Amino acid sequence: MSVGVIMLVHAALNRAEQVARHWIAAGCPVVIHVDASVDRKTFNAFKQSLDAEPLVKFSKRHKCEWGMWGLVAASQSASELMLDTFPEVRHVYLASGSCLPLRPVNELIAYLDERSRTDFIESATTADVPWTVGGLDSERFSLRFPFSWKKHRFLFDRYVHFQRRIKFKRRIPNGLVPHMGSQWWCLTRQTLSAILQDPDRLIYDRYFQKVWIPDESYFQSLARLYSTNIESRSLTLSKFDYQGKPHIFYDDHLQLLRRSDCFVARKIWPKADRLYNAFLVRPTAETRKAEPNPAKIDRIFAKAVERRTIGRPGLYMQSRFLDQHWENGVTSAPYSVFQGFTELFEDFESWLGKASGCKVHGHLFGAKRAEFNGGQKVINGALSDNAKLRDNNAQAFLTNLIWNTRGERQCFQYGPQDSQANNWLMAKDPNAQISVISGAWAVPLFKSNRNFADIRKEAAKLQKIESKFLEVMRSPWAKARVRIWTMAEFIEAPMEPLQTVIDEIGKHAPRRLAEAPRMTDLTGFGQFLQNLKNQGMHPYLMGDFSVGSDNPNDNKPSSRPYLVQ
Repeated sequence: MSVGVIMLVHAALNRAEQVARHWIAAGCPVVIHVDASVDRKTFNAFKQSLDAEPLVKFSKRHKCEWGMWGLVAASQSASELMLDTFPEVRHVYLASGSCLPLRPVNELIAYLDERSRTDFIESATTADVPWTVGGLDSERFSLRFPFSWKKHRFLFDRYVHFQRRIKFKRRIPNGLVPHMGSQWWCLTRQTLSAILQDPDRLIYDRYFQKVWIPDESYFQSLARLYSTNIESRSLTLSKFDYQGKPHIFYDDHLQLLRRSDCFVARKIWPKADRLYNAFLVRPTAETRKAEPNPAKIDRIFAKAVERRTIGRPGLYMQSRFLDQHWENGVTSAPYSVFQGFTELFEDFESWLGKASGCKVHGHLFGAKRAEFNGGQKVINGALSDNAKLRDNNAQAFLTNLIWNTRGERQCFQYGPQDSQANNWLMAKDPNAQISVISGAWAVPLFKSNRNFADIRKEAAKLQKIESKFLEVMRSPWAKARVRIWTMAEFIEAPMEPLQTVIDEIGKHAPRRLAEAPRMTDLTGFGQFLQNLKNQGMHPYLMGDFSVGSDNPNDNKPSSRPYLVQ
C-alpha cells in the first residue's frame, strides 16, 4: 500500500467507478472527491456502488470551477483524508475521473518504490514556462481574480483592466516564489503533509484564493519550500492544443498511448470503450521498467497542432475558412499567368500547351465566362464556367482551381478586360509566375473595325486598369515571380523571354525551342498609336514605336555578335 490515489470526479461517474476498482484491485487506496455541482441523487448512487470497498473513501465536497480555488480545496480535503486514513501510503497520486492508467499499477508502485524520496510535480517559474495562454503569466500572481473567467468574463476583463490602470500589485507572502505547472502531481507523504500542516497555511491559502488558476500554482509553489528532491515533471500524460485546451483521447489513439510508456493519461473520452477495455486488464507477471517518455509522441501532437492552426497549403475548407494571412500558402501548387501573349501571338494557347506540356486555359476571368481548356463548361471540383458564380468569390475560384488540379501545372491568360479581383492575391502568392507584355491589349483595338472615338475611349480605360495592375505587381509586398516587358521591348527579341518562361514551367528538361508562335501582323501599329496621341490619349505602356516604319519589326536592331571560343 505504498501509493494512494486521489480522484477528482465531476462527470462520467460510471467510468470513474471502473477506474477506482482498477486501482484498488492492485492494493492502492482511493479517495474520491465528487464535485458539489453533481446532484445529490447521482452522488448517493455513485457512493453506494463503492461503499463496500474498504480502500475507497469519499472526501468533503467542494464546488469546482475551472480557474478557481475550489479545485485546490478539493485536493486539500482529499489529501488530508488520504494521509489520516491510510498511514502506509508513501506517495499520493492526484488524478481526475477522466484519467486512465496505461500501464499495470504494479509497475507504477515499483517505479515509485525505487524513488521513495522523490516528488513528481511540474514546477517552473513564470519566466521559464512557454505554455501560458491568455496573456497572463506573472500577473496571475500580482493581481486579484475574484471573478470566474468562464462565467463572468466581462467582470473578469474589466477588473483586470482596472487593476492595471491603477497599477495595483499584490504582496507575495514572504519566502514564497510562485511556480507553475501541471495540476496532476505525485507527492511524497513528507512533502504533502508539510504543505497541509504548515503553520502559515492560512496565509498561503488566503493569497492563492485570488490567484488565477491556483490549481496550477498552489502545490507547485509550496512543494519548492519543503521537498528535498523534486523532478519537475508529471507522471500523467496530458497534451494541450494551441488554445490551452486539453486534447481528448479516443479509441483510435490506442497505439499512440501505448507508445508513450506513461503510467496515466488524461483526458479520455468516456465512450472510448476500446481504450478502457485495453488498459483496465489484469496485470501480467512481466514488469517493464521503461521510463515514461511522452516526447515519443510529441512530434505527432506538434504536427496535429500545425495542421489545425495552419492547415494544408492552399486548402480552404468550409469547416475552417482561415483568416487572411493565416493560410499555409495562398495556393497549393505553382501556376502561370500570361498577360498580352494571346493578343500578340496567333494561337498562342495551343503553342504553349505543346511547348510546356501544361494545362493551358484562355481568359479564366473574362467578362462573359471562364474559358477553360478545350471549351469545357465544368472542370475539376465542379467549377463552372459561369461568370456570375465565379465572380461571387473570385479568390475562392482561383484557389479551388489550383487545389483541384494539383499535380498538373495550370496556365491561363489574363488582361485588363478581365475581372481584376485577384490582382493582390496573385501578387502575394509565391506559387504564381506572372509574365506581362504591357500594352498588348491595344492590338485587338488596332485590328478592330470600330469608330476611332470609341477605340480611344476603350484604350484609355484599359491602360488605366493595366497601369494599376502593374503597380500591384511591382509592389514591395509582391512575392510572385513577375516578369514585365513593354510591347516594343518584347517584339525586338521574343524568343529569349519565351525560352525563359518555357524552361521554368516545362515538364521536360530545358531545351531550345524548335518552334515559335506566330506573331500577329503589326503593320501600321506605330501610326495607330500616333493617332491615339493625336486624339489626346497618351499610350505609354507599349514602349516606343516609330511612326515612320510600317512594320515595328523593322526597328529591331541588328543581331548582337557572339564570341565563339
